[in-house]
Amino acid sequence: MKKRLLIALAMAITPFISAQTPTTDSTKSVNEVVTQDNVEWGWLNPLRGDKSPAAGKLWGDRTKNEPAGFLVKFKKGFASPEHIHNITYRGVVIKGLLHNDDKNAERQWLPAGSYWQQPAGEAHITAADSEDNMAFLDIQEGPYLVQPTSEAFDNGERPVNVDKTNLVWLNANDIEWVSEKSNVETAFLWGSHERNQLRATLLKLPAGFKGKIKNLSPNFRAVVISGGISHQFSKKGTKNQLDAPSYFGAEENTISIISAEKETVLYIRSNGEFKVK
Repeated sequence: MKKRLLIALAMAITPFISAQTPTTDSTKSVNEVVTQDNVEWGWLNPLRGDKSPAAGKLWGDRTKNEPAGFLVKFKKGFASPEHIHNITYRGVVIKGLLHNDDKNAERQWLPAGSYWQQPAGEAHITAADSEDNMAFLDIQEGPYLVQPTSEAFDNGERPVNVDKTNLVWLNANDIEWVSEKSNVETAFLWGSHERNQLRATLLKLPAGFKGKIKNLSPNFRAVVISGGISHQFSKKGTKNQLDAPSYFGAEENTISIISAEKETVLYIRSNGEFKVK
């Protein structure tokens, strides 16, 4: 059965699915930057060596029981054996075309900018169909393991595949994230808007954007999905060019000064609110 659902449905079931995995993140984020050139790469499944996709660390340790964010590179034509994972993960396509579904499903190729959720315990395959394929994966607990389908189970969560064209974008002024009128847009992905609850959104900055993002949460992490930004933590801080797929984390009440020459999409994972000015 295909797992393609519109974002409206994903939002409607979010309170249910988020209850199955941690709804908060007790790990306080720090002011840090990982540029695309400084990503530490290894194998997603070291036991399979180069038959495995490559994995690049952004934050956390996916081999331990803690939240983590990491990049995954897939070779053209990659198709995994049917398998399950012990924990739920969420993913955003950064480059290429990816398919994630049960083994009998017709191929549904998700282009860059698309989103999917893979529940713990559900049998599925993952495939890639472009010369250069990359995704960002977000886990709320670990370790991230690949296990045989003989250990499949139903944890109550349901899979979600959202093509880029089915994302619902809202003007950020309408939800009071932006303090001044602008063309900044946002698309809610998962989590809860309840106070201090974990949530993730996409933030679209228009070409020519200049402003600030203030983190009001003890945990704030941002991944550049497309485009790029100039970023610094203060006027005297080091300025870094963060092109996709770079990352920055911020301490509570930290202000990030950013600018974007071209349209840029950020994946923002926070344990509370943030403000854009």
